[in-house]
Amino acid sequence: MRLLLIVLFSTFSFIAKGQNLYIKTYGNSKDKTIIFIHGGPSGNATLFEGTTAQKLADQGFYVIAYDRRGEGRSTDPNAKFTYEEAFQDLNLIYKKYHLKKAVLLCHSFGGLVGTLYTHKYPQNVSALVLAGALFSQQETYDHILNTLKKKYSNDSEQLSRIKTVENLDKNSAEYRKKCYELAGENNFFKMPNPTSESKKLYADYEAGEFYKTNIRNKNAPLLFYQNEKQNNIDTRPILKKIKASGIPIFTIYGKEDRVFSSAQITSIKNLAGENHFTFLDNCSHYLFVDQQTEFLSNIKKWLK
Repeated sequence: MRLLLIVLFSTFSFIAKGQNLYIKTYGNSKDKTIIFIHGGPSGNATLFEGTTAQKLADQGFYVIAYDRRGEGRSTDPNAKFTYEEAFQDLNLIYKKYHLKKAVLLCHSFGGLVGTLYTHKYPQNVSALVLAGALFSQQETYDHILNTLKKKYSNDSEQLSRIKTVENLDKNSAEYRKKCYELAGENNFFKMPNPTSESKKLYADYEAGEFYKTNIRNKNAPLLFYQNEKQNNIDTRPILKKIKASGIPIFTIYGKEDRVFSSAQITSIKNLAGENHFTFLDNCSHYLFVDQQTEFLSNIKKWLK
């Protein structure tokens, strides 16, 4: 029994510089490799794994999901939570699976990690897919607060609360946290009219094993903004360089993902190009669940 447990555990994680990095693969290793980079800091890949990873593999891809060091199931009390540390985790995955190139599928904060990694290690990336991914942090925070100021223009209590957030240090974890708390309370991340398919996906996830391991490290954002010097960055200049180097960039966003302004969406569409951009109807931040069929169809069309 002990040996069996050891074997099972080895399929889910490996030792990376003295700590356990959770990792799981789906599909055939001979197929084109896609590495999913989750959001955060303090995120994990459980929702993607519990709803989408196997289905994406069924489209003819070798899918690798993992949790960054110190986040989710990759527990590490010594994690620094920096971009460089995230790059080390990715490089360990490339080494472990003998990967020469892979597609990086990046969600939310993972878009910043994937973009910066591609810029530093272009030889490792065959394509960059931004899925509801951040690319201009301060614009996103400004958009959230400005949208709420208009919504609560006659509510002095809410306006005072928003003003308090605006006055915080914009490079602090507290500022980011409060912006997203306000966004979450006002349903910025939820699709307005859930479909029967999305309802079932979310329900099955919440009833399944992955939801039980939906671990959130509340200290991760605090440590990230304490240790990482690159705060509130705009990666569009870097994305332009990546595109100019010949690495294709694909972008897919939800029309009801309210953390992005229309100007931001227009800018990322223009950067990627008409044929490399998709704007999904009735879809918010978790687009691989909100509109899974369309999401998978676009990924297959672009990458196959």
